[in-house]
Amino acid sequence: MPDAVEDIIATCHCGTVTIRLPKAPSEITHCNCSLCRRYGVLWAYYEIADVVIATKRPTDTYAWGGKNVDFHRCFDCGCVTHWYPRKSSRTSLGVNARLLDQKLLSAADVRYKDSAGTGLFH
Repeated sequence: MPDAVEDIIATCHCGTVTIRLPKAPSEITHCNCSLCRRYGVLWAYYEIADVVIATKRPTDTYAWGGKNVDFHRCFDCGCVTHWYPRKSSRTSLGVNARLLDQKLLSAADVRYKDSAGTGLFH
């Protein structure tokens, strides 16, 4: 009998928000834009259809300038959990990889995106 595949779950600090992922991230993005650097997040990107987000309470959201994405945070503990696109034509979302088990986080390659300047990856 094959070994069972372990679920990949990201959770906020208090467990109110859980995010079930299809696989561990092989790559995460460190963004230095004015918002991400203040949040202290690392982003892992997934197709929306492959992610299950469960909450015991609705999340709080913030949309910088009300344009592109809604940043979600746990209503109870305040952890930033994910961002979700505002345009229905977009098919991916970002999950705060810092909410994953440390072993998964340390196994991923980190890409640095200069969103505060050039917009390029370094």
